[in-house]
Amino acid sequence: MKEKLKNYRFPIILLVAILIGSIIGFFMGKKAEILKPFGDVFLNMMFMIVVPLVFFSISTTVANMKHLRQFGKIMGTTLIVFIATGFVASVVMLVAVHWFPPAEGVSIELKKPENVEDLSLAQQIVQTVTVSDFIELLSKKSMLALIIFAVLVGMATSLAGEKGKPFAVFLHSASEVFMKLISIVMWYAPIGLGAYFASLIGVFGSEILGSYLRVVLLYYPISIVYFFIGFTIYAFIAGGKAGAQRFWKHILSPAATALATGSSVATIPVNLEAAKKVGVPKEIRETVIPIGATIHMDGSCLSAILKIAFLFGIFEQDFSGIGTFLTAIGIAILSGTVMSGVPGGGFIGEMMIVTLYGFPIEALPILSMIGVIVDPPATMVNATGDNVTSMMITRFIKGKRWMEESEEMSSTSSSVTSSFLV
Repeated sequence: MKEKLKNYRFPIILLVAILIGSIIGFFMGKKAEILKPFGDVFLNMMFMIVVPLVFFSISTTVANMKHLRQFGKIMGTTLIVFIATGFVASVVMLVAVHWFPPAEGVSIELKKPENVEDLSLAQQIVQTVTVSDFIELLSKKSMLALIIFAVLVGMATSLAGEKGKPFAVFLHSASEVFMKLISIVMWYAPIGLGAYFASLIGVFGSEILGSYLRVVLLYYPISIVYFFIGFTIYAFIAGGKAGAQRFWKHILSPAATALATGSSVATIPVNLEAAKKVGVPKEIRETVIPIGATIHMDGSCLSAILKIAFLFGIFEQDFSGIGTFLTAIGIAILSGTVMSGVPGGGFIGEMMIVTLYGFPIEALPILSMIGVIVDPPATMVNATGDNVTSMMITRFIKGKRWMEESEEMSSTSSSVTSSFLV
């Protein structure tokens, strides 16, 4: 119990700080607005760091994928499965928020986006994924274009071979520096968020708190249902009834580790061991699970859709229509990719939502509270999802008999070992 509390120490500190700030705001009323600058300092620091952090973290990851050609088929299948399961998770939450709107009855008069241009779909795509000048990349307003540029830089660095190695070292070093900088800034997070919530509650009242209860009542059951039913279906697709049985026989340890550590990355060793026991081949499990800890986040897709629906509700905007839903799904998958593996990465994903939709930065603390609340089940879904998808990827690459073949190889290996010992 003490170990679990230690692992969740920082989220608990954030929750306590937000609670204290909310209580202060409740009693101070509108006078609590004098605390808002302390919150603004935290928001500004996070937005200041996000552009170089995203660029260096993504470009160095791509640059260091030296075995992409060797594992081309695995990587291609992996990306397809990751996107497909993220899509399913997003659709599940879309249905849930349609039936049970998370911000129903809440109206917060924050500053709304101004001068919104009426652009065609093609123009929106062009302006979202590209910029006309390099200097425009150095802005949080061009986040998707920055990500694409970072991927291309990483690919070019890798293709440059020996000549690109010094630059790859620079990218890796810069990534480590900015991740450490995020860690430093996060130490101020309890003060910044506490002050911001004091101002928020003081000015807008306690109507927000009731909506967070709706978030809990919505996210926790949906994530649990997705964990048990969704993953059982995925395991069945991978190996039939035997696949589902083998998955549940070995998944509890990774699930418990994810809950205890609050980290998909920290769950990698246990996940690899579980995948080995399930029978996932070495070349697949050691590729899919580490990469999945970085770019496969079904739990985060669930929470991203919830956050988007919450913001639409707060700003009294219509959250309906195929175009709106597809955009939300795309952002959910994208924010889940960017946020992982970075200290305080949940804030980065939330920044993606706020900036890509054009909401004011005042919306970020509102989303950060949701992120803290849903983090434990989200991490569990994220980490265990890597395991079951490694089974599905094996099924698509190795064929229907992959489980039988793994048992045969295990038996052969055991026989060889026994003969050697004799």
